[in-house]
Amino acid sequence: MDAVKKRVLVIDDDVGLLNLLRISLTRDGFEVETAEDGKEGLHKAYEMHPDVVLLDLMMDGMDGWKTCERLRQVTNVPIIMLTAVSDSSSVVKGLTLGADDYIVKPCSLDVLKARIRAAIRHRAEAPVDDPDTVFDDGNLRIDLTTQTVTRKGEPVHLTPTETRLLMCLVGHRGQIVPHEELLTRVWGPEYADEVKYLGVYVRYVRQKIEEDPSDPVYIATRHKVGYCFVDTTAATRVSA
Repeated sequence: MDAVKKRVLVIDDDVGLLNLLRISLTRDGFEVETAEDGKEGLHKAYEMHPDVVLLDLMMDGMDGWKTCERLRQVTNVPIIMLTAVSDSSSVVKGLTLGADDYIVKPCSLDVLKARIRAAIRHRAEAPVDDPDTVFDDGNLRIDLTTQTVTRKGEPVHLTPTETRLLMCLVGHRGQIVPHEELLTRVWGPEYADEVKYLGVYVRYVRQKIEEDPSDPVYIATRHKVGYCFVDTTAATRVSA
C-alpha cells in the first residue's frame, strides 16, 4: 500500500511561484494546495488539514502576520514563512507569532524541500503528552472522549449541534476560537459567515452549563473575534 502523501498548503500572492511550487512539490510526492491570500488560505487550512504551511508575508487583504496568528489560534501545524522580507526584526516577529521556520526568498528548491521534510519529521517525532481529555473544575465536568457533560453531578442534555460546539470550545480551552473556525467545524464551510447563527447556539449552551447565562463563567465572548472556553481549573476568570 502506498504511503499517505503529506499535504502542503502554500499561501502566496505570486501566482508564478504558486505554480512552480505546486509542480515541483507534487513531483516529489506531496499533495499540494495553494491560496493567493490569507483569507483563502485559512479556508483551505480548515478544509485540508495540511501537514505543513508555506506562508508569504506581504499579501493584500489579510497579510502573513495576521494569517499566522489566526492559524496558531486553531492548529499546531508547522508554519514556514517564505518571504522576501529579510530584516532580523521580521524574523523575530514571525517566530514569536508561532512560525516554525523563516526562509528568505529567493531560495533553493532543494533547501525548501529539506526544510519542509524537517518540519514534518519534527512534528512526527515530538513527544506526545497524555491527552487532556477531561475538563473538571468540581462544578462542571466535560469528557471529550465520551462527549458527556455533567453539572453538579447531574447529566446535562445537549443536542448534537450543541455538543459539537461545546466540545470544539473545550478542546481549545484557554484559546480564542474565531467565529469562522467554529462555524466551519460545527456546521460546515457553507455556514462560515453566519455569525448570528453561532450566537444563538452559544446562548443555548450557556443556558445549560452556566449558573447565570447572562454573566457567563465558562464561555467568554471576544467581540467581533470569537469565543473562548475559560479554563477555570488553571486560570482566573476571563470577563465576557
